[in-house]
Amino acid sequence: MNSTEDQLNQILEERVLLLDGSMGALIFSNNPQEEDYRGERFKSHPVDLRNAADILALTQPQLIEQIHRDYLEAGSDIIETDTFTASIITLEEYQLSDLTYEINKTAAELARRAADDYTKKTPDKPRFVAGSIGPTNRQLSMNADEPGARPVTFDQMAASYAEQVRGLIDGGVDILLPETSFDTLNMKAALVAIDQVFREKNVRVPVMSSCTIFEGGRSMTAQTVEAFYTSVSHFPLFSVGLNCALGPKQIRPYVEALSRVADCHVSCYPNAGMPDGMGGFDSNPEEVAAVIGEMAQNKWVGIVGGCCGTTPEFIRQIAKHVDSTKPRPRPQRKAVSSYSGLERFELTENSNFCMVGERTNVTGSRKFARLIREEKFDEALSIAHGQVEGGANIVDVNMDEGLLDSVAYMEKFLWLLSDDSLSVPIMIDSSNWDVIEAGLKCVQGKGIVNSISLKEGEEKFLEQARIVRRYGAAAVVMAFDEEGQAVTADHKVAICKRAYQLLTEQAGFPPEDIIFDPNILTVATGMEEHNNYAVEFFEAIRKIKKECPGAKTSGGVSNVSFSFRGNDVVREAMNACFLYHAIAAGLDMGIVNAGQLEVYDEIDPKLRDLIEDVLFNRHPEATDRLIEYAEEIKNSSRGKQSDASALAWRENTVEERLKYSLLKGITDFIVEDTEEARQKYGRPLNVIQGPLMDGMNVVGELFGTGKMFLPQVVKSARVMKKSVAYLEPYMEEEKREAGLENAPGRGTVVLATVKGDVHDIGKNIVGVVLRCNNFDVIDLGVMVPSEKILEVAQEKKADIIGLSGLITPSLEEMIHVAKEMNRTGFQVPLLIGGATTSARHTAVKIAQNYDSPTVHVVDASLSVPVVESLLDDERRDAFIKKNEEKQEKDRATFNQRQDRNLVTYEVACQRRFTTDWDSVDIPEPTFLGRRQIENQSLEKLREFVDWSPFFSTWELRGKYPKIFEDEHVGEEARKLFADANNLLDRIISEKLLTARGVYGFWPANSIGEDVYVFGEDDPERKNDPIAVFPMLRQQWERKGQKDFRSLADYIAPLESGRRDFIGAFAVTAGIGCDELVAEFLAEHDDYNSIMTKAIADRLAEAFAEYLHMKARIEWGYDQAESLTNEDLIAEKYRGIRPAFGYPACPDHTPKERLWKLLDAENATGIQLTESFAMYPAASVSGLHFAHPESRYFSVDRVTKDQVTNYAERSGMTVEQAERWLGSNLGYTP
Repeated sequence: MNSTEDQLNQILEERVLLLDGSMGALIFSNNPQEEDYRGERFKSHPVDLRNAADILALTQPQLIEQIHRDYLEAGSDIIETDTFTASIITLEEYQLSDLTYEINKTAAELARRAADDYTKKTPDKPRFVAGSIGPTNRQLSMNADEPGARPVTFDQMAASYAEQVRGLIDGGVDILLPETSFDTLNMKAALVAIDQVFREKNVRVPVMSSCTIFEGGRSMTAQTVEAFYTSVSHFPLFSVGLNCALGPKQIRPYVEALSRVADCHVSCYPNAGMPDGMGGFDSNPEEVAAVIGEMAQNKWVGIVGGCCGTTPEFIRQIAKHVDSTKPRPRPQRKAVSSYSGLERFELTENSNFCMVGERTNVTGSRKFARLIREEKFDEALSIAHGQVEGGANIVDVNMDEGLLDSVAYMEKFLWLLSDDSLSVPIMIDSSNWDVIEAGLKCVQGKGIVNSISLKEGEEKFLEQARIVRRYGAAAVVMAFDEEGQAVTADHKVAICKRAYQLLTEQAGFPPEDIIFDPNILTVATGMEEHNNYAVEFFEAIRKIKKECPGAKTSGGVSNVSFSFRGNDVVREAMNACFLYHAIAAGLDMGIVNAGQLEVYDEIDPKLRDLIEDVLFNRHPEATDRLIEYAEEIKNSSRGKQSDASALAWRENTVEERLKYSLLKGITDFIVEDTEEARQKYGRPLNVIQGPLMDGMNVVGELFGTGKMFLPQVVKSARVMKKSVAYLEPYMEEEKREAGLENAPGRGTVVLATVKGDVHDIGKNIVGVVLRCNNFDVIDLGVMVPSEKILEVAQEKKADIIGLSGLITPSLEEMIHVAKEMNRTGFQVPLLIGGATTSARHTAVKIAQNYDSPTVHVVDASLSVPVVESLLDDERRDAFIKKNEEKQEKDRATFNQRQDRNLVTYEVACQRRFTTDWDSVDIPEPTFLGRRQIENQSLEKLREFVDWSPFFSTWELRGKYPKIFEDEHVGEEARKLFADANNLLDRIISEKLLTARGVYGFWPANSIGEDVYVFGEDDPERKNDPIAVFPMLRQQWERKGQKDFRSLADYIAPLESGRRDFIGAFAVTAGIGCDELVAEFLAEHDDYNSIMTKAIADRLAEAFAEYLHMKARIEWGYDQAESLTNEDLIAEKYRGIRPAFGYPACPDHTPKERLWKLLDAENATGIQLTESFAMYPAASVSGLHFAHPESRYFSVDRVTKDQVTNYAERSGMTVEQAERWLGSNLGYTP
């Protein structure tokens, strides 16, 4: 401990320490320009320096020092240096990496001077300087662009940080603060660098480490906050904390979780709320301070401050709220063995046995070794995931094979495991130290090294142990010394006691990070000296646990049965028996084939007795007897689960069978079970209100708690509908005979996709979920006019009306429906949902036109609690009040957003995106005009499907194919994917859907923001254009923005004299979709009706992707393209295909001009609705641009001068333009 740390600890015994707020917020509030960043020194620097905030320490030192003083004046105890991005790697972007040391040293000196001045002013309140060390712009743990590779090495990252640390220390910082860590492996590299510089300079300062957690409670690399702390807990941190990404309300539960596990001080400095969508944040100093004050009062934190968006006023307010609060006391260190992958895994004396999966080992698995040699890494990864699914808590990885480059393959496989989000800790297993050290640099979590030993003496042992410790891993220590491998219990224990003393006293290893492997050796070899090996092992485990307190024990379990390789029955039984007795002796973990372990009590008793005779060396003939019996059973098979066993649930009561069918989505027996229940319960209504609703209540409960997923719920609904459909004739008969009524529901909900819109997958899912929860749902379908909605709602006495829409014109139609509801005196709640909707638009545009509650519903899973709250007398008022408060806040934020920096249309045109049209490559298509595709092969389109949005449709969040390995939704995703492909197989084989398309190329030029398209027989553009597409231009000036783009900028201007070209297309995969959906609905099969629409949508998008590739080849600018489907999804190609109604061209009305150009309706059958939605819904259309620098962008907000101009160019009134561009208006019409 040093004097600074002593001071800080003394202060933290009395009061909370205050950090500063955002450096960037204050820099940008001064609006520095390019010349300010450059100053005199960098006037001729070869690249732009705007937004290179760290260079201001050299060029504008007075500005940076004043910011420090502003925070000190506000009450900060600790100020951060202006060095967040001042590492070698990050400064390379500005060609400033050679100034890394100077920038950091100078910035530290500026902060030091300001802090010292204030310490002199207030000696009773000393001020400290923390050297800010950001995460860099590179990731070590993941690489989505190239899985299995990394853009920078661990050593390069550490070297980059080390140079930064040298400058900070020489500049006089009191504290080092590596912060905003979204990738824990980056943080570990920073800690390695800090330790290196400490040893270089023989100096130490306190180190505060801060992680960034996002809304799902995980870092960008998917670690939980507990896993993050576990990964860095090897370093003697002064504090650990959370900052950035979240506001105080959102970060609060994760601070609490961190406080529970951290042995050091805890810090928290959140953003000024959550992003408000306009470049700012949605909270204020008082709100932020109140939540931080509560954290301090709860004794979760001792160091607080602000991150993005916070200012000195935030710090002043925080100071008031924590002024009289005693901080969180530093807890006593917890001696718990813990490891981490994406989550923290604790191994305590009360834990179950820890299984280490052994199959990702090239020396122990022939299959894995073959896959690695053949570089079939996807299959190799599946083995690792299979071990986890089989129950492995840790996965052992070994690449020690003579013909492999073990270092390279260890790195690649560990990187792939990280990219593939393996959740459990890694055991890096090798006899080659270079392989182990390479592996340590690839693992973001706290792993385990397997192994180190004393066989090369104490000096080498301690050297390796210290390296393991430096990288933050635990270590397996083999019972092996200079004399060789220990065989007897006494020798095993002696080695372990010696290693324990060396590690704890000389290498800084806590006992709980030591794992002793006393050598599991093979028995039943026929050699007498081997007969007592198991007995010696059991005895050694008992003694080690007693003599080496806190340490854990482990072993490679399958070694014991090696004599019986080839006889799986005996071998697995022997492994299970050995493990049973080893655990009883105290074994904590073992390397096993997870998922393949026999249950001890289920082993054939005769075999078990013979095995235990061997293990305990009970008599001289034990081995011979076991070998003899093993021969008898060598060729026998275990048999598989019989059909009778699989149907054992059919033996249960009818109530249990109905419940099982509902939970599992099984329709095979539902009719016969429903009839049996009807006979038992007397009335069909009693069956519905009894066992069926009991089962659906369980489904609803599991769905609400995240234990069932949407596809499962839809399958359950299918079972329910088939059962009810069977009972309906009996209920009708009852009504006729006795006037009995149907069971009253919990309320009636009318759902509709609004007029002009044909998209309804989301609405259909909401309907299914609500029906599952016993609400009466009246689904009016798609393209429903307001009068129809209101007429049915009145007739059916609806309790709630729900509106859905996908395209932006639907927003205006929703406003119209709300106005009509108000005008006609409706008072029922109005729900708004659909891809184009948002909570903010609902608050600003819809809710203000309707006097009763209007609620935005994000997805199906939230529909039930929303509807329940609105219809529950006790909860209704509180729910409505909370909704209104949130909407009022959204409206206030929106009004602030209107003041965003919009330049005039004239200025935007002057600062258009420009091209050197004299030199740019303008390829010429191989043909001009249009071509039709009558019947596109669906089998071909299948190759181009992007499945990720498909899972989103079903509210399963994750990217394909990684979603299959997700611990929460992976299993259901695999089932859903299998169902989709089974249906797709049927669709293709039975030709149930037809795909048609039309596309073409034409000569084109731009004039201003209009794209002029000329006839194919007019290549010199001498005649009038055959089509004109008016485009919009960006006007919102973002920080650092150089130009304001319009799609017209990607077409050569007529005045350039160059002939350019444009492509256009329209495709559909939805022909036949309505008929197939109707067929499923007639069978009460909501699941497959929704599945059909989802598949059709995916095929349409795949058609657009395939056609774009075809267009690039036929256009002649990408003839050598050889991209994978993943590359196509990631758009790693030249050119774009924007669609009307999307951000770059948000107006839907030009589709009418596109349809005329393509003769799209005659060519494909796709029709346009009055809102310009395409029908069938599974359709895509747009334009093809070939400009080499074309990219997608968002027009966002526009001013009235541009809208007026656009209306004139489009041949419509300003009022009409404002209607179609409602979501893009930067003003209130």
